[in-house]
Amino acid sequence: MKKVFAMILALSMMLCAVASAEGTLDAIKAKGELVIGTEATYGPYEFLDDNSNPIGCDMWLAQQIADSLGVELEVVDMAFDGIIPAVQAGSVDLGIAAFTVNAERAKVIDFSHQYELSEQLFIVKKGNVDLYATKESLAGKKVGAQMGTVQSELIINALPDSELFELDTYPNLAMETVNGNITGFVCDAAVGEGMVAQNDNLEIGKLTFTAEEASFGKAVIVAKGNDDLMEVVNKVIDQVVEDGSYLKAFDEYNAIWAPSEQ
Repeated sequence: MKKVFAMILALSMMLCAVASAEGTLDAIKAKGELVIGTEATYGPYEFLDDNSNPIGCDMWLAQQIADSLGVELEVVDMAFDGIIPAVQAGSVDLGIAAFTVNAERAKVIDFSHQYELSEQLFIVKKGNVDLYATKESLAGKKVGAQMGTVQSELIINALPDSELFELDTYPNLAMETVNGNITGFVCDAAVGEGMVAQNDNLEIGKLTFTAEEASFGKAVIVAKGNDDLMEVVNKVIDQVVEDGSYLKAFDEYNAIWAPSEQ
């Protein structure tokens, strides 16, 4: 009897989850608001303006999705490793934070169509470019990445003899690098270039990764089973990629995030 009850309870919970996912799009339209989770320390994708408002090319993309639904956009700034659980729990409708598509994440959430491919850079303290120029030179050394990111996986797989060092944000990793506590950190190319432009104590390292090791596609994350909302997201992404408007937004926000010297 207990087994039967447990099976009925599990089935009921599963059906409720499916019903909740299927009703998300209607709920968004009913409340007139699309809520997205991000982590606004990762320019040019998402960062804070002078008034502490989240901006960036990912926030631009989020606005296009909200506009397509005819609703307002609410952005919730949170820890990166809390975004997937928030999407799963339904406390945010979408996660838009330069998420890289990978198989492990796909077990618990769904990915939209990809809207960008990004190479990875190794950022070091100024003057240490030649010191840490090869994978061999990093053996036994600390290499940084943000918690919960594919950069952590990249370090484990491509730099197996180094020691993974994780922190909550890239600005904190930059500080540890400048202070000499770690050799450097791995991040998306646009992010690394921007951080170097903003910090005279950082340089882009000579260490490179192969395309097989690190060519990361960016996508929006959606709760599993939320097919109606995913259809809307994919339609918007396909449009802004095809017409070039996402690339234009990327360039515009990259210029704000890391203005070039005149």
